[in-house]
Amino acid sequence: MKRRSFVKASLLTTAIGAVIPQSVMATKSKHERDFYELRVYTLKNEGQQNLVEQYFNKAAIPALNRISNKPIGVFKELQPSGQTKIYVLIPHNSPEDFIALDDKLSADKLYQQQGTDYLNAPASSPAYERIESSFLRAFTHFPKIEVPENKPRIFELRRYEHATENAGKKKLEMFNDAGEIDIFKRLGFKPVFFGETLIGELRPNLIYMITFDDMESHDNHWKSFIGDEQWKKISVIPDYADAKLVSRITSTLLTPLPFSQI
Repeated sequence: MKRRSFVKASLLTTAIGAVIPQSVMATKSKHERDFYELRVYTLKNEGQQNLVEQYFNKAAIPALNRISNKPIGVFKELQPSGQTKIYVLIPHNSPEDFIALDDKLSADKLYQQQGTDYLNAPASSPAYERIESSFLRAFTHFPKIEVPENKPRIFELRRYEHATENAGKKKLEMFNDAGEIDIFKRLGFKPVFFGETLIGELRPNLIYMITFDDMESHDNHWKSFIGDEQWKKISVIPDYADAKLVSRITSTLLTPLPFSQI
């Protein structure tokens, strides 16, 4: 490894190790749970949107697949207020794989060639305005991405913010151990992923994605969830009351782009 790349990787590992416990870093050997990067591209106009979409379609997804990052999800907002944002979900086997990704892409000549318009966009005409990224660890009870049936559908990305780290742990317990994920599965929400945010904005929080055939299905599923007997039993447990655990819920409805692998 070149000295510059070695130093860069060492610094990144140290930085991530400062906020992610060593038990999490060791997950690579066990390969029990995936890690995810969730990117949100803020765009100014359709030109930027087209450039980002072309980049993922022609360059990024093929390159990521070549180094075993798959499936890649790329989505736009179903009901944007102004220019849509682009949401990208990239799975990783471990934090080390996430750290090494940039060097692997830099060494991929085909990727560099096919992504040149995006990668080399000038400051006077940038490919995007900003990228917000979160690094997530999959839930123990939902360790891998589950790709839904390939047919027209909508996706809901939900973020639950917590008042404290301890509240976040209790909400994780509610999903993993108390059966909340099982309710989603049983009622046909077709979850795609559940992730605890290790690095990102508005921490502590967790993020997950569920899918529906259409808005009518969305509304009916949530109505059935609220009325579910098992959910009623869980939600009245004092330690699991939303008033204690959840500060704010953000819901974003998304639609997959034609080349999305999710």
